[in-house]
Amino acid sequence: MIRNTLIRNRCLLALAFTTLIAQQANAALALDRTRAIVNAGDKSMSLVVNNQNRELPYLAQAWVEDAQGNKISDPLVALPPVQRIEPGSKSQIKIQITPAMKLLAQDKETLFFFNLREIPPKTDKPNTLQIALQTRIKLFYRPASLMVEQNSKPWQEQMTLTRQGEGYTVNNPTPYYISVVEVAPSLKGEPLKSVKPLLVAPKSSARLEGDTHNLGNNPVITYINDFGGRPKLVFSCSGSSCNLTSAHAG
Repeated sequence: MIRNTLIRNRCLLALAFTTLIAQQANAALALDRTRAIVNAGDKSMSLVVNNQNRELPYLAQAWVEDAQGNKISDPLVALPPVQRIEPGSKSQIKIQITPAMKLLAQDKETLFFFNLREIPPKTDKPNTLQIALQTRIKLFYRPASLMVEQNSKPWQEQMTLTRQGEGYTVNNPTPYYISVVEVAPSLKGEPLKSVKPLLVAPKSSARLEGDTHNLGNNPVITYINDFGGRPKLVFSCSGSSCNLTSAHAG
């Protein structure tokens, strides 16, 4: 009896784990972007949420966090905090801006995070594990002095690298955040999987974490721009200094 119980429990755990993996790979609620920008002067902005499941309604729970991951309702708040989205339907979540936005730094960007949690309907199927998947994207406040013109040169191209032994530091002299997502030893080379994505704050530096000893003298940095694109920057290193030599759209 004890052995049969153990076998049955193991089967249930395996089923639950399989269900977990399947649901992680097939999120129902999808956002219309991978990052969001709130510009000075905006009273609000909207994000579109699509329920990709054609059979089941889902609850969408939304909230905003500060750069430290604390849930906030000022100077940004997500409305409505919870809503039902019907199968195959779209809806909007408004990011409402409060007067406290004027208290933020006006000479550099400020980082927030927008969170969307999908809550599936209750199932009557036995031995099924249900989970609430969550999407988290960066949300930037951009003051009036930093408004970007459509045809202006990308600020990410002001980035430089400093090489120290086998390590590299990314230097960001701009008042904007820079999101580094990949590094490679050449333009057509395979990205180094061990190197972690990096968010470099305005007017600061951050070290690339991972095995970077194969980057060589012409490292390639891939970053994410305002539209979710992934341009590539090719650098040339001499001694400890690495400067930009070319930029490629992505």
